Amino acid sequence: MSANIVNQMAYLRTSRNFPEDLTQLTVEVNKSYVDIANAVNNRTISMFPTNRPAVNGESWFVDKNRRQQGLRQVYTFTTTANIPHNINLDEVFAFVRCWGEFTDSATNNWYGIINGSNVAIPGQISFYITPTDIVFLLGVGAPPLTYGLIVLEWISDV
Repeated sequence: MSANIVNQMAYLRTSRNFPEDLTQLTVEVNKSYVDIANAVNNRTISMFPTNRPAVNGESWFVDKNRRQQGLRQVYTFTTTANIPHNINLDEVFAFVRCWGEFTDSATNNWYGIINGSNVAIPGQISFYITPTDIVFLLGVGAPPLTYGLIVLEWISDV
């Protein structure tokens, strides 16, 4: 096994002895706070906001010497018209997860939306991302759409 392991997770001790001396106690409490903050922050944050991006809690190390942070935003829609995403692509290193679901309401069925195709797929609704919009493509025979959502997650370059 390599000694250069990347995924050393923050570990939160289950017990801690606090000194009685006030100066030493201050040092120990400060260390304790850093340990707690690191352990809590080292997980995926389950916030899925519409209207603006949120930090998703992921740290990416695509460039070995630089930590990049993950962001997420949700878009809701009732048609397959383009959706302005309002993301500055100059600040995006890469989109890493993009997915969606929609319903037809008539049968109460839910369907997945396929990301990443700029060619219509028979029987499917797919989407891709341009510098300004989320663009839908309807394949022949795709179910009717009445409501849906798309989630975009990306690595920030800032």
